[in-house]
Amino acid sequence: MQIPQDLIETAALKLKSVQSEAEFFQLRAQYLGKKSFVVTAFSKLRDLQSDKKVNVAKELNILKNNLTKLFETSIEDIEGKSDHKKLDVSLPADPFLVGSEHPITKISQKIINYFTLLNYQIFSGNEIETDFYNFEALNFPENHPARQMHDTFYLNSSSKTEYLLRTHTSNTQVHAMLNEDLPLYMLSPGRVFRCDSDTTHLPMFTQIEGLVVDEDVTFGDLKGVLIDFLEDFFNEKMEVRFRPSYFPFTEPSAEVDIKFGKQGWLEILGCGMVHPNVLNGCNIDTKKFRGFAFGMGVERLAMLYYGVTDIREFYSSNLDFLNQFPS
Repeated sequence: MQIPQDLIETAALKLKSVQSEAEFFQLRAQYLGKKSFVVTAFSKLRDLQSDKKVNVAKELNILKNNLTKLFETSIEDIEGKSDHKKLDVSLPADPFLVGSEHPITKISQKIINYFTLLNYQIFSGNEIETDFYNFEALNFPENHPARQMHDTFYLNSSSKTEYLLRTHTSNTQVHAMLNEDLPLYMLSPGRVFRCDSDTTHLPMFTQIEGLVVDEDVTFGDLKGVLIDFLEDFFNEKMEVRFRPSYFPFTEPSAEVDIKFGKQGWLEILGCGMVHPNVLNGCNIDTKKFRGFAFGMGVERLAMLYYGVTDIREFYSSNLDFLNQFPS
């Protein structure tokens, strides 16, 4: 059996002229396919004498291995040529993806913008707080349910002071009343943490609280501010009601409801006149100064503003959901 000595060189020359993957696989079949010289020669080994069969088989194996390596090396170059041909540099580029503010950030800023027009100062506070500023200074009794482990995230600490993740931004108001001059008009936005999670509650959410401490402040002033804010926020005349409620840090206290389309009355925020115990604890003369406070969950307002039914969507990192909100 005569084995062509120039088979490798011939295949290499033909590979140089190949311009596509289709041509490559056609040429590969010619040299290594079922009808190729190599495969045909292997099938004829049985007709050779045993002494010649071993030597010819050895030469055929060497030839087959060399051809296989040649084609394996060449396929990368062929694929590169093919990809280059597919690239049309005249096509327009992919759109440049520009990020935008998160909807919760947008709603927070919308609220802040309204109150800064009324000359409210913005105070940020500690997310990790002591029991004193989060509860005791705000007139929470020791047996209040909010102070229990199942409602509050307490931190392990070697310190004698008990630390926790704040359950409201009211802690910022205590710091401000202790350190700032009066009268005080302030807003305290930030993240708060509670052991709660369902379609309308999260263990972490954004809260904005407001506080006014001044002479001759009344509940009527509080009502006027909140009604005007809600009508500005929703950009329409609102039907608002104030229901008596209870908060340890305000007296009297109220829940604010709005009549919202077919959904009827919806609770939107809490408010009240600052409790004298809180003012006294901050060294404020209650014979001269009074105050009112209010607090709202930003996610709750965002759900109503955008028509979202599940609060968890805001933090799902689902771009299809987040991209639907205008920049």
